[in-house]
Amino acid sequence: MYRCSSLLLAGRAKEKEIMKQIGMASLLMVLSVGAVAQVVASPVPESAASRLAASGTMDKEQMAARMASVEKLLTTSSAAKQIEASGDQGALAKRDQALGVFHTAKSAFDAGDIAKAAAVLPQATVLMFEAARLAAPADVLSKKQEADFNARHESVKALLDAYKRVAKEKSAVKGVSETVSSVEKSVAAGEKLAAAQKYTEGRAELDKAYLVAKAAISSLRSGDTLVRSLNFASKEEEYHYEIDRNETHLMLVKVLVEEKQVTNPALNEQVRSFLAKSKELRDAAEAAAGRKEYEKAIKLMEDSTLELVRAIRNAGIYIPG
Repeated sequence: MYRCSSLLLAGRAKEKEIMKQIGMASLLMVLSVGAVAQVVASPVPESAASRLAASGTMDKEQMAARMASVEKLLTTSSAAKQIEASGDQGALAKRDQALGVFHTAKSAFDAGDIAKAAAVLPQATVLMFEAARLAAPADVLSKKQEADFNARHESVKALLDAYKRVAKEKSAVKGVSETVSSVEKSVAAGEKLAAAQKYTEGRAELDKAYLVAKAAISSLRSGDTLVRSLNFASKEEEYHYEIDRNETHLMLVKVLVEEKQVTNPALNEQVRSFLAKSKELRDAAEAAAGRKEYEKAIKLMEDSTLELVRAIRNAGIYIPG
């Protein structure tokens, strides 16, 4: 893995801090709904059972214990009771599917085919997970969505503050006001949606702001702006940093350019040309990295990212870079 400057990771660190703060509250909230807690928090041992059966080390006694555990989950657990009480037809249908799969596994087990039983049984658990999610009370889901929105809101704020602070110190940085305006516009749109309790839609707006802010900070590395602020132990680590920048811009293409749905044929062709060139350069970078020619790979990946910036700008969307 690689190490980047504290500036680049400011938003990510802040987001982790916020998630820690809401983590216990979210856990207590979920635990208040026994059904969801049991299903979400419980591990899925059946995949391990499948591997053991495949290797020939799963015996009948071990499989019997697995079968009993899943049967309890499907029939008498708090999850099963929550699904039954919800009256949600989708949840009940999933539960019935899970029971059907369980009976198929049990038939195989009774016939002595432990490998087949172990292979089929995990499907019953997965279906029960889906049923429990469908039966989750709306207020639990709403609070989770609100917590996710607030965490992303704080991370965007941290990234934007960091960008403003460093850009202010670097007189050569261009497009600061446009970048700040773009981020703040998305944040405002997200806040408006959240105020109407449309947290999922609001989170989507914040995700756009987050990507733009992240790309803005990474663009400060161009030239000699932040070269001294980023410490890489090796060229390989620097290459991985450039992969992260490239991935960020690829995501921006998806949420900004594709959503904009450029209708001008000539402009569309230009955007496609930039994206094709970017992919060609990235493929070359990955090939160079495969040969451990990291210095060459870094330059090729930087060029690939620049093509993505051009694609975004040609679609009429300002992005630093």
